Amino acid sequence: MPMQSDVPIFDDVQQWFRAFAQPTVLIELGTLAVCVALAWLMVSAVRRALHRNEQGSILFGRKVVDGVLFPLTLLGLGYAARAVLAQWVPLAAFKVIIPVLISLVVIRVGVKVLQAAFPQATWVRPIERTISWLAWLVMVLWVTGLLPLVLQQLDEITWKVGATTLSVRTMIEGFVTACAVLIVALWISSAIESRLLRSVTGSELSVRKAFSNAARALLMFLGLILALSAVGIDLTALSVLGGAVGVGIGFGLQKLAANYVSGFVILAERSLRIGDNVRVDGFEGRITDITGRYTVIRSGVGRESIVPNEMLITQRVENLSLADPRVWMSTVVSVGYDSDVDLVTRLLGEAALVNPRVLHDPGPAVALSAFGVDGLEFTVGFWITDPENGSLGLRSDINRAILAALRAHRIDIPFPQRVVHLSPQDRPAPPEARPTPVA
Repeated sequence: MPMQSDVPIFDDVQQWFRAFAQPTVLIELGTLAVCVALAWLMVSAVRRALHRNEQGSILFGRKVVDGVLFPLTLLGLGYAARAVLAQWVPLAAFKVIIPVLISLVVIRVGVKVLQAAFPQATWVRPIERTISWLAWLVMVLWVTGLLPLVLQQLDEITWKVGATTLSVRTMIEGFVTACAVLIVALWISSAIESRLLRSVTGSELSVRKAFSNAARALLMFLGLILALSAVGIDLTALSVLGGAVGVGIGFGLQKLAANYVSGFVILAERSLRIGDNVRVDGFEGRITDITGRYTVIRSGVGRESIVPNEMLITQRVENLSLADPRVWMSTVVSVGYDSDVDLVTRLLGEAALVNPRVLHDPGPAVALSAFGVDGLEFTVGFWITDPENGSLGLRSDINRAILAALRAHRIDIPFPQRVVHLSPQDRPAPPEARPTPVA
């Protein structure tokens, strides 16, 4: 029996229900169930073979049916099953099943690609809902046979733009083509970014992120050019627009352009890298992200500063871990003047090693730094490699260990003392010189 058309056009509701009342529909539904089971088994096997369980995967997703691969596999099996069944039984259910599967593929591809490309963007959720509603609307029009009629009516609404005649149908088809091209470009760029940024840290992460940003920008630009060509827009007419954009960048957008250029310079020179501890404009913290326009610096107390990349190029920046990840920290202790200096030096050095974050090589250094007003001042210095984990708790542990060691050896920690000298006229009179109060 020859394969029937994919677009069922029923004259009335009775023919619709009559087609689905045939006994062969049960065979089609059973075949669909077999296709679903086969698709689940195939995707599960591929998922286990490739060890792909990450949450952000576009093809596999968090579960077997969550990614793009499952509806794609099911759609391929559905087409194969329809071709086989069309030789033996009249098709009714598969005329609805195939459009539904295509809609599922479109929705899943659009949603997963946007989630992977823009994981933190708040505007992604409304676009996801829009894609779902449009896909299901087109599916309903396709199944009911109204889609050709709607397209024909839209094709009759035309207007002239210069020498070109445009219609609503042409604009819609061009918009859909542009969205499809951009989705593919985002998919490729997300795959490149995932591959480049996998299991890397430090300077290598910064360089790979630079390549990732450049690849995404290039693919988005090529996707936009292809989309405009698909719509039918003459790209030579964009030369005037390009000149206007250039003038706008030269005047109003120069700061924005400077930030993007500075971002690529930072990533290329590797003077600032993700994971470095820096101090910028009085704010100290660890670099957690470098984008094209700004750099995110997170302090030890959890505050984050968004610094424009131009500031990192034009102003003085202290990189505490550019050549060496080790950071020097210190604390000051005061003891009495009658204390044993050698014993105090040994106790302070041992107390600095109580915290495992303190390095043993190079080890702590203790110095008699000053003769204070109230006692001898010792400076205890030590090295750490993880300043992003904070310094308050570290200093507290070391100070507590110092206090315990000094008390155990009965070494005095003097409190501030002051001597007040009074002039003769301000001194109090002796008791015998004081006047006797009158009763």
